[in-house]
Amino acid sequence: MKKIVLLLLLMSSVIFSQQLDMTKLKGIEPRAIGPAGMSGRITAIDAVNSNPDIIYAGAASGGVWKSESGGIDWQPIFEKEAVSSIGAIAIQQSNPDVVWVGTGEGNPRNSLNGGYGIYKSLDAGKTWKLMGLEKTRNIHKIIVDPQNPNTVYVAAIGSPWGAHLERGIFKTTDGGKSWQKILFVNTKTGAADLVIDPNNPNKLIAAMWEHQRQPYFFKSGGAGSGLY
Repeated sequence: MKKIVLLLLLMSSVIFSQQLDMTKLKGIEPRAIGPAGMSGRITAIDAVNSNPDIIYAGAASGGVWKSESGGIDWQPIFEKEAVSSIGAIAIQQSNPDVVWVGTGEGNPRNSLNGGYGIYKSLDAGKTWKLMGLEKTRNIHKIIVDPQNPNTVYVAAIGSPWGAHLERGIFKTTDGGKSWQKILFVNTKTGAADLVIDPNNPNKLIAAMWEHQRQPYFFKSGGAGSGLY
């Protein structure tokens, strides 16, 4: 073993002692090799119905931004929180000062960043409070019941990199103080989307997606995928 180590050291010293001919590198273009947390990708957006100039936008790795000018000017409003990857935003339209934000991008890219639960603001984004679901990792959709704002639904797609239990559809009936998992298919199937009937809030349709990402392969689909 000692002889092998000595041989490797001698070989490396010979290699590094040779002068590098820079002309051979002229045709090589530099490229990014990671990490792959890419900015500039907007993953969530919502506007105040009674004042559409007020818009909230969430970025894949850039936090939450707010505009009060119809999108002309933007201000970051999520800089003090533990995470900056955003997957979902929902405004309580009956009281637009109440804003919900789900962290962790919901698109299962190879460059996605994980989140840390769901946040709630009672003052139009000035301050935020963590309301749980920290283990969901990636949240794709939030729906506030139009008739009862204390009832909120969360579609958690979960992490594409492995199996875990905290994914599916979650529901709170007390404004986020407690959560109940109301739809779970399996550990590899997450909630890709969720819609609610505005005339009958008890009727929801969830799109579930079984998938798993690996370093050099992405498996999409499976027995768990479908509408529920």
